[in-house]
Amino acid sequence: MAKAVLTISSKNYSSWSLRGWLLCKMAGLEFDEEVMSSDDPSTRAELLLLSPSFLVPCLFHDGVKVWDTLAIGEYLAELNPDAGILPKERNPRAHCRAISGEMHSGFHNLRSALPMNLKARFPGFKVWSGALADIDHLTKTWNDCLEDYGGPYLFGTTLTLADAMYAPVCTRFATYDVKLDPTCQEYCETILAWPALTEWTEAAKLEPEELEELDVEF
Repeated sequence: MAKAVLTISSKNYSSWSLRGWLLCKMAGLEFDEEVMSSDDPSTRAELLLLSPSFLVPCLFHDGVKVWDTLAIGEYLAELNPDAGILPKERNPRAHCRAISGEMHSGFHNLRSALPMNLKARFPGFKVWSGALADIDHLTKTWNDCLEDYGGPYLFGTTLTLADAMYAPVCTRFATYDVKLDPTCQEYCETILAWPALTEWTEAAKLEPEELEELDVEF
C-alpha cells in the first residue's frame, strides 16, 4: 500500500494544516507531507483569512481523498478506533464533536485578531474587545471540560479531536501573551509540550517563507 500523503501549507501560519497534521500523528498514520507554497494566491488568501481553506489540509490515503479538518478527524477515528481521537463513550464523544465543531466554524473574532504565527512573540499585546468575548467563551469551555473529565486533556487522560482542534489556539495565546486563569494556563502549557506540537513548531521556526502581512508589529 502506498504511503499516505497530507497536503499542508505554511507550518508557521496555517492553523488548519497543523490540526490535520496532529490528527494524522495521533492516528499513528505513516504519511508524507506535500507542502503548498505561500506564493500561490489561493494559499495566501487562506493564510490571511481572506477565504476559507478548501485546499489544506487534504489527506490522500488508500485511494481515498479527504479534505476539511473535521472530516479528516472522523476518517482517522474510523481507521484507527484505538487511537482515542474520539472518546469511546457516547456522551463524551458527542460533547467532543460539539466543541470541535464549534472551533471549526466559530471564534471568528479571535481568529482575525490573533492570527497564528509561531515565530512571533508580542509581549503585552492588547486584545481588542471583540476577541475578548471569544476568549471568555473558549476558556469556559476548557474549564468545563477539564472539570468534568479530570484533565490533563479536554476529555481526560487521552488526547482527542478536541485537543487537536484547540492546539493552535494555545499557540496563539503564547504568541500574543494572552493572560489566562491558572487552569487554562496549565492546559495550554500541557498542549504546548505535546511532542507532536513541539516537532511541528521546531519545523515552523526553520521555514524560510514569510508573509509580511502577518509579521507586522501590531
